[in-house]
Amino acid sequence: MKRVAILFQKTLLTILLLLCVSAQASLAAVGCDLNDADRDVPRLFPKSTGYLTKYVSIKERGGNLLLNKIKRLLGEKYLALYAPIDVPYTLYEIYNGKNKIGYIHGVNQKGRFGGIQVFMAQDLNGVIKTFYIQKISGQKADRFRDPRFYKRFVGLTLKDFDTFDPVTGKGSGKIALIPNPLPDMETDFYGILRGLKKNFVLMDAFVFSTP
Repeated sequence: MKRVAILFQKTLLTILLLLCVSAQASLAAVGCDLNDADRDVPRLFPKSTGYLTKYVSIKERGGNLLLNKIKRLLGEKYLALYAPIDVPYTLYEIYNGKNKIGYIHGVNQKGRFGGIQVFMAQDLNGVIKTFYIQKISGQKADRFRDPRFYKRFVGLTLKDFDTFDPVTGKGSGKIALIPNPLPDMETDFYGILRGLKKNFVLMDAFVFSTP
């Protein structure tokens, strides 16, 4: 009976471990949603009066051809962790009355102490109005949520990443001039920059390059 009990315990432990792995995989393979869109949308778009939530995927917008294009721009390992081809991304269309005035879109990115969720608010031309770090871990991580840090990114576009590589941290232009407010969390600083570039690239694929 004792051997049966031990075998049962081992089997149960194996099942629990498999469930845990499955749950982690499921978490990785989801889009990025605002925790409270009714609160966050007006904060990111003060002139908004409403929003529509839409779901788009790489598969729907262009399939493998689009996926390969995105991989070339981002680097495969920085896309694949949280961006399988058929995963739906949450896209918020922002309105003032009946007029569309912009978009909010977020991505998951890997940081030193866990996942980082980076949201970006863009106008109809793809220019950053502001961005918002919904999730980041670390004892001093709130330094990355300082409004003065956010303001340094206002006005940037995808083109600004043409001269700066957020993977190596090398390059020139406006992004290269943005200082890291927390030098001992360099991994997270570049994780945030990669998240911004991923946002730009995906929004270009989902919205700005779509007929």
